[in-house]
Amino acid sequence: MRILLDANILFSAARADGAIRQFLALTEAAGHELWADAYVFEEARRNLAVKTPDSLPVLEAMAARIKIGGLRAGGTPLPETMVLPEKDRPVLAAAIHHRCDILVTGDRTHFGVLYGKTIRGVTVMSPAMLAEVVLG
Repeated sequence: MRILLDANILFSAARADGAIRQFLALTEAAGHELWADAYVFEEARRNLAVKTPDSLPVLEAMAARIKIGGLRAGGTPLPETMVLPEKDRPVLAAAIHHRCDILVTGDRTHFGVLYGKTIRGVTVMSPAMLAEVVLG
């Protein structure tokens, strides 16, 4: 599977050697492709620089293992009825553009209504939902 990681997932994995980082390592070891869009990666980098700058080297090490793609100019259009705030639309658009199977995000506030739904081939999941799929 090709899995796009939202900024909050990257942030959590870089910030602490906890469940998210370990889960991503297991997911990668199981042969799944981990992706991040440049837009998402930069958001994680900015947040880490402000909150825990000591974590930046961990994020950079992660960048060497995951695929980071750039969203083409104009982005991938989303359905007109999409309920996402403007700042979150590029995240789902990137998952569609990079032909990911899953977008994993811990942002329940903005993406929670989409958890379990498939939009243009991308299923939006929480980390717990993804764990059920990957770890069975």
